[in-house]
Amino acid sequence: MAGRKKKKAEEGEGNLERWLLSYADFITLLMVFFIIMYAMSKVDVTKYAAMANSLSVVLNGRAMSMLDAQGPSMAQGISGQQLPEGPGQAPANQGQMEEVKKQIQEFINSEKLESPGKDPGQTSTKLGDYITIIEQERGLVISFKDALLFNSGSDILNPQARGIIKQVGVALQKIPNFIRVEGHTDNLPISTAKFPSNWELSVMRASNVVHVLQSDASISPDRLSIVGYGEFRPLVNNVDSVSQSMNRRVDVVILKKKYDYFEPSTGSQ
Repeated sequence: MAGRKKKKAEEGEGNLERWLLSYADFITLLMVFFIIMYAMSKVDVTKYAAMANSLSVVLNGRAMSMLDAQGPSMAQGISGQQLPEGPGQAPANQGQMEEVKKQIQEFINSEKLESPGKDPGQTSTKLGDYITIIEQERGLVISFKDALLFNSGSDILNPQARGIIKQVGVALQKIPNFIRVEGHTDNLPISTAKFPSNWELSVMRASNVVHVLQSDASISPDRLSIVGYGEFRPLVNNVDSVSQSMNRRVDVVILKKKYDYFEPSTGSQ
């Protein structure tokens, strides 16, 4: 009789131990779950965006900003809102961009110039016929038609071009954003000792514009970069002389601050 009681007591103790083991397993899993949640909340938003952009280029053939992605996300800053556009609050830098756009637009509207290729004294044209301002996802684009800046097939700036670029550059001094100058050509082939292809022509044109922004407008060189696209980023299809003239251009792009990650810098940008 005593043996049966002892056996039942041992079985009761065993049941208690099983319950404690299950409880301990549950607490451990719960702790692991919260550790994972905490780790996900600390995702580096900029690196996450860079990775997503690279994947989008590979899979879709076009870039995509995950910073603007819609829908819920565990990562802070990737739930439909944009990152601040400046070192402080977003409205401050956005206001600077708007002021730059306004100042350049006023300059374009008021400036008169002799039409490229015409003799002095002939009817002048508006600067607005040669410069357009476009707001894009990546930033503010100031697009110069090549006829305003260069002679055909040349990378040497026209006499009037230097002053125009300087005036635009002075307006860009007010904001800390990176500035990328992009050269574009039409699809007409070129093959000279200086320009074996349109690649070289587009790069040299962009380079000469950058030198004016640095030397005449005193923009810090660590904010400037150069890209030559040749004929491979047309605005429209090259079907006639009109469309070709639209594609021959130099674009000055004031990049939004959220794209700083894609512009290498050793400073504190």
